[in-house]
Amino acid sequence: MSLAHGRPYLAIPGPSVMPDAVLRAMHRASPNIYEGELVEMVRGLVPDLKYVAQTEGHATIYTTNGHGAWEASLSNVASEGDTVLVAATGRFGHGWADVATGLGLEVQLIDFGRKSPLDPARVEEALTADKAHRIKAVLMSHVDTATSVRNDVAAVRAAIDAAGHPALLMADCIASMGCDRFLMDEWGADVAVTGSQKGLMVPPGMSFVFFNDRAAARRAEMKRVSRYWDWVPRAEPEFFYQYFGGTAPTHHLYGLRASLDMIRAEGMEAIWARHATLARAIWAAADVWGAEGPLEMNIADPAQRSHAVTALRLGAPYGAQLREWTDKRAGVTLGIGLGMSEPEDPMGTGFFRIGHMGHVNAHMVLGLLGVVEAGLQSLGIPHGRGGVAAAAEVIGAA
Repeated sequence: MSLAHGRPYLAIPGPSVMPDAVLRAMHRASPNIYEGELVEMVRGLVPDLKYVAQTEGHATIYTTNGHGAWEASLSNVASEGDTVLVAATGRFGHGWADVATGLGLEVQLIDFGRKSPLDPARVEEALTADKAHRIKAVLMSHVDTATSVRNDVAAVRAAIDAAGHPALLMADCIASMGCDRFLMDEWGADVAVTGSQKGLMVPPGMSFVFFNDRAAARRAEMKRVSRYWDWVPRAEPEFFYQYFGGTAPTHHLYGLRASLDMIRAEGMEAIWARHATLARAIWAAADVWGAEGPLEMNIADPAQRSHAVTALRLGAPYGAQLREWTDKRAGVTLGIGLGMSEPEDPMGTGFFRIGHMGHVNAHMVLGLLGVVEAGLQSLGIPHGRGGVAAAAEVIGAA
């Protein structure tokens, strides 16, 4: 018997659950893109975007996904033949490196694997060895969406400074911004990128590049930047269309206005605290389940885990079986084990991910965990009993 009828729950790490207020804001006729309410509204988006990133720098909007934000950011600070240092802690670090390669950049890659954060000392070592200062930027993921590891942005800034190196620090915050604490200015990131579809709670299709004056100075030294990716007219537009390099993503912008209103009303400190508590509830359940079974969290140290996504290993073929059960039988869609292949499991079917980002609350997470626990029991997958009760205890104590 299927109990999946009713409202489905997409518990993947993006696109995240879209608030009704966002969907209502987008459900409207097309607006005038030359004058009127849309033009006035967009001016007010920029300071609220800066609030989310915790920066006094510049904020730009692109009609693209996160991959486009990767390319946009690199296009403004590095030219063909330049070198960038990529500290990879999962699939998305390698993805940004691949975009850099496609732009003709030389990539110096440090692969830290899929189960631990990056080591700032190794970044410092690589920069110290770069006596000619060929490395133009250090690229890192604040949170890698595949592995769920959270990296220390401030520590990497300290490593760059300790090496006395002029490289920019560029942070991929696509999974983390609006979920995990991120302080762009205080932590010393020169460039940060994110997308609309995770902590910002808007459907996929927009991305955002934030940059400070150091990065702006690097852009001023560039001989050429493509018209579309150039962040200068987007950050300081003379005409409305320059915010977007062309036609505005009208309905996404209305949705973004609604989501930023929600973020302002709750406040970043409260948002970070909510995500931290819900993440701890999920971890508490996973600890109980794994005590008497094969389930384990990909990142062992809680201090190194994202508050937006949790990657878990059940072993093949249990992960895929559980995802199918929760989806078909209970209406909860879990994330696939993206980029988590193993020699005996080349498709990563032993892994799954839980997205707990953006528009999520206690009853959603407890319901999700109840479905996972029911699936483990129904499928006969060995597990410890009482995972949901452990999660409820965390939430009850918050």
